[in-house]
Amino acid sequence: MGFYAPAQIVGDARAHGVEVRPVCINRSRWDCTLERIGNSGRHAVRLGFRQVKGLAVADAARIVAARMDNAFASVDDMWRRSGVPSEALVQLAKADAFLPSLKLERRDALWAIKALRDEPLPLFAAAAERELAAIAEQQEPEVALRQMTDGHNVIEDYSHTGLTLRQHPIAFLRKDLSARNIITCAEAMNSRDGRWVYTSGLVLVRQMPGSAKGVMFITIEDETGPANLVVWPTLFEKRRRVVLGSSMMAINGRIQREGEVVHLVAQQLFDLSGDLTGLADRDEEFKLPAGRGDEFARGGGPDPRDQPKPVIAARDMFVPDLHIDTLKVKSRNFH
Repeated sequence: MGFYAPAQIVGDARAHGVEVRPVCINRSRWDCTLERIGNSGRHAVRLGFRQVKGLAVADAARIVAARMDNAFASVDDMWRRSGVPSEALVQLAKADAFLPSLKLERRDALWAIKALRDEPLPLFAAAAERELAAIAEQQEPEVALRQMTDGHNVIEDYSHTGLTLRQHPIAFLRKDLSARNIITCAEAMNSRDGRWVYTSGLVLVRQMPGSAKGVMFITIEDETGPANLVVWPTLFEKRRRVVLGSSMMAINGRIQREGEVVHLVAQQLFDLSGDLTGLADRDEEFKLPAGRGDEFARGGGPDPRDQPKPVIAARDMFVPDLHIDTLKVKSRNFH
């Protein structure tokens, strides 16, 4: 099933009632595995270490072998018993693999890893082996770190595993999109034949078969599911940059329904990648910032329209730790 991105496969499985569990340092293997759900005959899918970008197969094998007798109790314990370099732990922390069993958020896990080196000191390693327990080389003070927002966690999920088991990125933007009369992909795909619709989603697949005479087929996805687009050659040439460069796209077009096959024939295409800019600052429920003209929210004051506009517009401040310019979703291009 290499044609489909992991996010599509996992999303479809969850839509059909399959429970998918995240990568876990104490339960995942290299490949995805099945785990029994309680005492029932049903199973859940546990994502494997192969989903963690940058993690070597050899390091994953060491981790699995080291925990055969006892599960890891801490970051330090995992580091000592597995013998993997601290960089491998960083990749796992960024993939949020310490959360399911150790209840460590991304930043907490990364903070704990900062105290480690490439190899443990021999004296502490010998003491740990003698006591059959993990003995920390130094006691780190407890620090209450500011945790990532839901939106930031979703971005990190896509960046380090290629998918997310949290809310879909478009779910955080739904209120904004609805205010612009942009409907969901599910509403668009369930519309009657010939209806004009305006929808949007993350771009997952771009395909231009050799036998299609220049027709581009695109798959987009939002929190309700996928939608299939048809882009005619004339529109493709006019909007090439939007078609090939957008992470998120809005489409105005007409529904074409033939039996069970439904396509949205695009008439206009818009790049909405910029809408993903502030996703890192958003939780699922958020309050939009009030405009300058909202005197009730800002406590009154002079009408800003009475003030002369500056010759050069002020630039927004950019804080690398809190903002992500764009959400990069790996798409599958065939053209």
